[in-house]
This record gives sequence, C-alpha cells and structure tokens, in this order.
Amino acid sequence: MDPTRARQWHLATAIVLIGALVLQLVLVLTGDGVLLDAERPGLGVELGRFFSYFTIQSNILAAIGVAMLAHWPARDGRAWRAVRLAGVVGLAVTALVHFFLLRPLLDLDGLSYVCDKLLHMVSPAMVLIGWFVFGPRPRVTGREIGWSLGWVALWTAWTLAVGAVTGWFPYPFMDYDDKGWGAVLVALVGITVLFVAFFVAAAWFDRRLAPRPEGAL
Repeated sequence: MDPTRARQWHLATAIVLIGALVLQLVLVLTGDGVLLDAERPGLGVELGRFFSYFTIQSNILAAIGVAMLAHWPARDGRAWRAVRLAGVVGLAVTALVHFFLLRPLLDLDGLSYVCDKLLHMVSPAMVLIGWFVFGPRPRVTGREIGWSLGWVALWTAWTLAVGAVTGWFPYPFMDYDDKGWGAVLVALVGITVLFVAFFVAAAWFDRRLAPRPEGAL
C-alpha cells in the first residue's frame, strides 16, 4: 500500500482530533458545559476536569499516535505501541459508551453539538478506519494490552477518588452518591468487560490481517 496515502490519512485524522480537542477546550474555558450544569469553578479546576474525561484522554492518546504515523507510517516502539493501542481501543469504547449511555442525556446545539460529534463519532471512525486499512501491524502483544489496561484502571481509580473528595464525576454513571455503589459497579464491570473484549479483538485482528506496510513482520 502506498505510504503516501497512509500519511495523508493519518495527517487528516490528527488534524480532526487536535482540532476537536482545541475546540472543546475553548468551549469549556468560555463556560460551555458538557455533561453537568453547575456553577463554574476556578480555571485550575476547569482544566483538571477537562483532562479527567476519558473521552479527552482517549482523543489525546489517539492524536499522538496518528501524528507520529503521519511522519512515519511504519512507526514502532514499545511506548508508541501502548499509546497507539490505548488510543484506538479507548476511542472505540468511547463511541459505544457515548452512544448507549451518554447521548440520551445531552441536549446540545451549535459548536457544542459539532464538537460532541467530532470527539465521539468522527474521531473514533477515522482512527478505526486508519487502524484497519493502514495499520501498522503487527503491533499488539500482551505487553501493550497490559499497559493499556493499566491506564484504564488508573483513570477509573483516580476518577472515583476525586469524586470522593470533591463530589464531582465526569460521567453520571460513575456518581455513586447519586446512583449508588451497586449501579456504579455494574456499569464499571460492564465497561471493563467491553475493554477486555476490544483488546482481545484488536490482538486477533492485528495478527490475522495482512501486515501493514506490506512485508512487515
């Protein structure tokens, strides 16, 4: 496959992801809420909350991965593999969770609506298409899955700890003060199973689809 096409796709994906992230940050800093309507906190708290969203972290990791691929479509390396896998699977799960759990809660318009669709639909679609079509692969082993799952576990623990101290949760289904621990644990178990399934699927496709670039081992 022509590496120029791969570079072009990854570059276009990086532009979309970075543009969506910048737009969302601007909207947050100008007072446009995403999921919660509450009195605006200080700038430091707003920034902390912005980077606490799993959607934001997934888009950042995916943007790092595709930006590097735009320069070198056959990129490899232990750290890069983990970042790439976390971004791809993170956005896939983000899209599903958003569609089934969060989308019904949102009533957005204008730039907020556009940004929501970019972060939760367009970005995942472009990243997944690029992963399937251009790779690079094989790049997924148990080590990458372990590091990526570690990131998910750390994010979950951090979010619950911050919620215990501040009473703020980035997603309603994690608010155990409102939903109760039972409902939260059920949601987290379901999402964990979803993550494991996606990581296993990623490893399966990574080994069985044709190597990218052609001839890669």
